[in-house]
Amino acid sequence: MVRPMSSHLPPVPILPRHLLLLAGSGEARAIAAGLADRGDLRVTASVLAPSLAGPLKVLTRTGGFGGDDGFAQYLDREGVTAVLDATHPFAARIGQRSAPICAARGIAYARVLRPAWQAQPGDRWTHVPDESAAGALLHAGQRVFATTGRATMEALVMKSPAQFLLRRRAAEPSPPPVANVSYVIGQGPFSVDDEIATLRAHRIDVLVAKNSGGTASRTKLDAARALGLPVILVDRPDQVQATTLTTVAQALAWVENLA
Repeated sequence: MVRPMSSHLPPVPILPRHLLLLAGSGEARAIAAGLADRGDLRVTASVLAPSLAGPLKVLTRTGGFGGDDGFAQYLDREGVTAVLDATHPFAARIGQRSAPICAARGIAYARVLRPAWQAQPGDRWTHVPDESAAGALLHAGQRVFATTGRATMEALVMKSPAQFLLRRRAAEPSPPPVANVSYVIGQGPFSVDDEIATLRAHRIDVLVAKNSGGTASRTKLDAARALGLPVILVDRPDQVQATTLTTVAQALAWVENLA
């Protein structure tokens, strides 16, 4: 006699939805904090390096994915059901890679992108598409405060006759010496008064910055306006065509509304 199968088998556990948060911005930190206590949602943040994010209040992986194929394999292997791209506004290539891969798998994707800065009365801005174009506008004898990051040093600094002041954190290793580059040590956020003091102390003639948007780093632009200094502003690269969220609140609402 064959006994019927028991109907009292333990239920198969249903794994929670898995959100991959591509981090690297202040918004990503706030989003991670807002999602940290969600028991119905598995959240993994991803950063290239810990220094780009600071402590995040969710499980965090560090490093790249290994190109397009590696990213696709990670999504499949980890059962990712949604991707929220809160990387820096200048990390546009991440979105250009991630969005189509997500679309091919039916994975929800959205970009968190803070509004770009807009000039105010008294601002003396010149817009350029990249650091090479910024460097072409500079000339010998100018003292330039550049906040575009060390990764852009070759494009901006190496081919320019100007003298550059760059900022670095005290904990960072000292970079190799470059004849036309000096450094000021500091870690933000900086107030407008802080930035005015820096510009005055180093007798800066021109500020070069990226149009990152947000309030935390706009103080250098406000300081330049207060001193009547010209600013060369590197425009953002083209962004991926996708759902775009401009605030942390919008990003959290998008997650809340995921199916």
